[in-house]
Amino acid sequence: MELKGKAALVTGAAHRVGRAIALELARAGCDVAVHCHTSVAAAKETANAIRDLGRRGAVIPGDLADPAASERIVAQAAMELGGLHILVNNASIFEKTPLEQADAQTWERLLRINTIAPALLARAAAPMMRAANGGRIINLVDVLADRPIKRHGPYCASKAALSALTRSLALELAPQITVNGIAPGIAVFPEEYDADLRQRLIARVPLGREGTPEEVAALVRFLVAEGDYLTGQIINLDGGSSIRP
Repeated sequence: MELKGKAALVTGAAHRVGRAIALELARAGCDVAVHCHTSVAAAKETANAIRDLGRRGAVIPGDLADPAASERIVAQAAMELGGLHILVNNASIFEKTPLEQADAQTWERLLRINTIAPALLARAAAPMMRAANGGRIINLVDVLADRPIKRHGPYCASKAALSALTRSLALELAPQITVNGIAPGIAVFPEEYDADLRQRLIARVPLGREGTPEEVAALVRFLVAEGDYLTGQIINLDGGSSIRP
């Protein structure tokens, strides 16, 4: 796909990985809608950085826990940018949830944001992509979808469901729309992880370091620009963590 002039929606794009993805797509020539929940000021900074790159940047707030928000977010992105060719489902919540604390409300919250929202966003975006003669959907999964850890059951399950959804959508939306997933390992540490925990986690990475948001963004760019014959794949971007015994 030629990216110059294409319109992209990136969810959770105010900070961290989402911001890096939005800026990488802008550098490649895309106009970008920056979705956020409450971080409107940071989202505006991202949109301004996109405009500084000579592309259109729009800020679209919305609570992905609300099922009605997905259709509105996609419609607003298309209105602001004049269409929609690329959807990057980056937004998610990561919570430590021991089994005894994982009540129905917790399960529902994580599934709504991490799994159901990407499905509803894809449903809303697909007709626009077909009308534009093709599109790309990229879902940010997690290596924990296949290698779950204790005390994070709802999160791991929600990402495993997103992985399955990615493959299902790839079948359903072919041949006009490709759907792929990226499963990062350590791209950005949660703020609550102390130095000792970070070093212990890095020690388990065969390549000996954490990843970066920019590396995730570069893979997104490759998938949307060069992935014409690639669909239904989950690519582990984890420094080799997923191949450890």
